[in-house]
Amino acid sequence: MQAPSSAGPLAGLNVIEMAGIGPCPLAGMLLADHGAAVTVIDRPGGQVLDTGTALDRGKRRVCLDLKSAEDLAEARRLIAGADALIEGFRPGVMERLGLGPEVFEVGHPRLVYGRVTGWGQTGPLAQSAGHDINYVALTGALSVASRAGLAPSLPATLVGDMGGGAMFLVFGLMAALWQAQRSGRGQVVDAAMVDGVGLLSSLLHSLRGAGRWSDDPAQNFFLHSSPFYDCFECADGRFVSLGALEPQFYAELLQRLGLADVDAAAQQERRQWPALRERVAARIREKTRDEWTALLEGTNVCFAPVLTLAEAPLHPHAQARGSFMQTAEGHWQPSPAPRFSRGR
Repeated sequence: MQAPSSAGPLAGLNVIEMAGIGPCPLAGMLLADHGAAVTVIDRPGGQVLDTGTALDRGKRRVCLDLKSAEDLAEARRLIAGADALIEGFRPGVMERLGLGPEVFEVGHPRLVYGRVTGWGQTGPLAQSAGHDINYVALTGALSVASRAGLAPSLPATLVGDMGGGAMFLVFGLMAALWQAQRSGRGQVVDAAMVDGVGLLSSLLHSLRGAGRWSDDPAQNFFLHSSPFYDCFECADGRFVSLGALEPQFYAELLQRLGLADVDAAAQQERRQWPALRERVAARIREKTRDEWTALLEGTNVCFAPVLTLAEAPLHPHAQARGSFMQTAEGHWQPSPAPRFSRGR
């Protein structure tokens, strides 16, 4: 376990995190990465998933049995001394523990109380169980992660838990803390993943409303049907990604793939996509992923190899930026982000 950081733009901010899984631990780590003093209140018995202390960077932990009057009083004392609290339980759990926001309204009116759930604190589904895949499905965002004739698929935890949950919890927390500085009054932040993911899809809704987004994968280059925006398998069974949306990038892609006979000006002729896609796929299969990387990386064809979690920290770009850091045990983990000109 690492000691809380004393540097960074959030130095002096005191946050209590109720131990759990999903977005709340990431939110706490983001705050700790940038200088906040984050104390995790753990309970005997540990976590449901064996995540250990994967997201504990920069935090300190205390174990309290909240069924004990003495430990409950200690938890209240810790919260009363904090600027903010974050928790990710189902609605009503903190109230049943005797730690709901109403407990602190009189004695600690400046407290910002951050709550992150899948369905939100209110609504007909608020008390229902769910996970990342369910929340993303309900927003409509899962439907755009599909290929024609195949079931939708999305990366584990990134879209719902971390994107729609943790990031909006942190944003809401900082907004409420800013207001509390001026008003002297804190408030409850209700960060629901269904709301966050829905907001993340604002551009898609705007495009759809303007008639520029088709739900039919065959008519939408984002949905894995075009020859210029997708992942393609290489000779060694690994993959590369192409994203040549702009005409000038598409023209360069065709040139570098040796497809000079293809009319770059006909990029948006969807009737030509299936045949041209087969040609691009066949061309990519002629070389290994690393061979294509040597040929295309750093050019303007909008290219990147599809790396594994083990490979990503070793990529030269990640190494140059220090995008990953090693733990004392020698394991890689992502470095704090974003970066600040006067350091963190």
